[in-house]
Amino acid sequence: MTKKVNLVTDAGADVSLVNEAVSLRIKQYRKQKKLSLDELSKRANVSKGMLVEIEGCKANPSIALLCRLAAAMGVSVADFVDVSAKPDVHIIADTEIPELWKGEKGGSARLLAGSGGPDMTELWMWEMQPGEKFTSPGHPPGTLELLYVQSGTLTLGVNESLFQVMTGYSATARTDVPHFYENQGEGMLRFIMTVNEKAS
Repeated sequence: MTKKVNLVTDAGADVSLVNEAVSLRIKQYRKQKKLSLDELSKRANVSKGMLVEIEGCKANPSIALLCRLAAAMGVSVADFVDVSAKPDVHIIADTEIPELWKGEKGGSARLLAGSGGPDMTELWMWEMQPGEKFTSPGHPPGTLELLYVQSGTLTLGVNESLFQVMTGYSATARTDVPHFYENQGEGMLRFIMTVNEKAS
């Protein structure tokens, strides 16, 4: 079961306002696509009850759940949190960049920017304290991630294989399979990640 996480922005931002905005956008996209709750439930493999709670702003969806809903509707997670590309140039202030994962020891994952639509690219900034781990069940077929480690060592698990990505190193990974990121070191881990997901 995927752990639920709070959708929060920078210090001082109102968490409930962010949740409310995400809930509203999910409902808007569902109606734009002319999808019933039942149809979206089947496409995204999410219970109808959970969808009702999300749209009613009574649940904090995890990153994995947002990814499934976005893929089912042919949009990107960046569309849900309003950091997707706009015509020409879209500048996103630091206070508008959402934090979509919070580790048990203070780590975080922020979705810095992304393109909209089904063929999407997302730019993430991850910080993990020693011992923190994030697990994903896998993205849609063909998803590719590009990673660059700024400090620390990233332990990257893809299927049954483990890889160590050290400071200053980059990696590419097909993440349409179960995978995880973990900080097994003694200091802070910081890495930048780009996700490229093609419409199926």
